[in-house]
Amino acid sequence: MSAARLPTRQAIDIRSHRKPSATARRRELELKLTELQQHYAELRTEIFEAAQVHRRLCAPRQLRFGDFEVASEIFAVRHLPGDFFTVQQQYDGVVFALGDICGKGLAAGMWTTHLVGLLGARMAVNATLEGIVAGVNRDICLLKSFMPLVSLFIAKLDHNTGLVKYCSAGHPPAFLLRANGELELLSDGGMLLGVVAAAPYVCGSFTLGEGDVLMVYSDGITESQNVAGEEFGYGRLEDQLRRAAGGAGRVGTETPQCRTADGMLFSVLGAVQDFAAACPLVDDMSLAVIRRQPAEQPTA
Repeated sequence: MSAARLPTRQAIDIRSHRKPSATARRRELELKLTELQQHYAELRTEIFEAAQVHRRLCAPRQLRFGDFEVASEIFAVRHLPGDFFTVQQQYDGVVFALGDICGKGLAAGMWTTHLVGLLGARMAVNATLEGIVAGVNRDICLLKSFMPLVSLFIAKLDHNTGLVKYCSAGHPPAFLLRANGELELLSDGGMLLGVVAAAPYVCGSFTLGEGDVLMVYSDGITESQNVAGEEFGYGRLEDQLRRAAGGAGRVGTETPQCRTADGMLFSVLGAVQDFAAACPLVDDMSLAVIRRQPAEQPTA
């Protein structure tokens, strides 16, 4: 009797394992595609919100402190930049910092909030720039297996006297272009943050006089490449800074529209973009220009 019922059970088993129809399969794929599109839209929204957080952490594009103008801009190579530029006004001056977290994209950008927080915490308990940088370096070294290396240029401006103290932690040398055309490269400081916990750091100083310009940048500027694989480099950056400053030095002519921090900023950025043309960015780019107005130039 059980043997007689066996074919019936076999038939039922065969039907239960029959492949779905083409219509059912198409419907299943459409549902999966809709789900993926929804997840992608949510991811884009979250990346946009993260970019807005990064923007709020960084300084406004234009600032003014007495006779001093500050202009800055950051371009991300992948969604969220690992570069940042912050400005904090204190009772005895203005502290600004430009940092570059090694790497690019979300992996680097996600560390920006943490690093800016470390800087803020160290500023609250350290009176000197070298103390701030050394403290942040130790903090990063505690997370050495997680956090990438960081280059940093931090400076404090006394906007009453023009005295600037600075510390460069493995950062590309800042350009100080004097009103008379002389150029100084600023690199006093120490090694990259996150390498050695006990690394020493020192400060340099200078006075930003009338008509002088300080330009700080990340290596994404100098490493931008053209179609021939050539890098923009330090020489072109210096030439463009001189041109944007109104012809101070060996190239360029008087260009009044560039003789503001903001005008100079976009003149230099425009030159980098023209050089790279259609080539994609190779790294995040950040640029900050601090300029002291000449006495004869009226404020806006």
